[in-house]
Amino acid sequence: MTARMKNPVAFIPDALPGINTIVKATRKGVVAPAILELVHLRASQINGCSFCVDTGTKSASQAGVTAERLFAVAAWRDAPYFSDEERAALALAESVTRLSDRSDPVPDEVWNEAADHFDENQLATLILWISLTNFYNRLNVTVKQPVGGGW
Repeated sequence: MTARMKNPVAFIPDALPGINTIVKATRKGVVAPAILELVHLRASQINGCSFCVDTGTKSASQAGVTAERLFAVAAWRDAPYFSDEERAALALAESVTRLSDRSDPVPDEVWNEAADHFDENQLATLILWISLTNFYNRLNVTVKQPVGGGW
């Protein structure tokens, strides 16, 4: 597979510092790196972004997520490997990613469960991270960014 074009950010280099600022801000330790990687991986699976699934799996592994848990992310509801906190984050990631799937995209049940496990600063971090993941997914899927092709 070859990309249709270089990643759009390559053509608008002034966008990269802003994107990197969001990445750095969300990785300051407010939310455990493993949780960030799990939600990144799940959103990328939903969006069919092979590039992000590949890089996300590697990043999650580096963050200490075991292979057993990586293999089960797509079926997290039925797998015994995830904490209640991780489940709340994964449910939030799915809702934020699947906005058009229902009239109430992020139902109170999902929000309240996330709010039971994360404070507002952590929720803000998760929302930014999930949104950034969806941003990356949309760029990569649109240009058919190949796995291993680099940005």
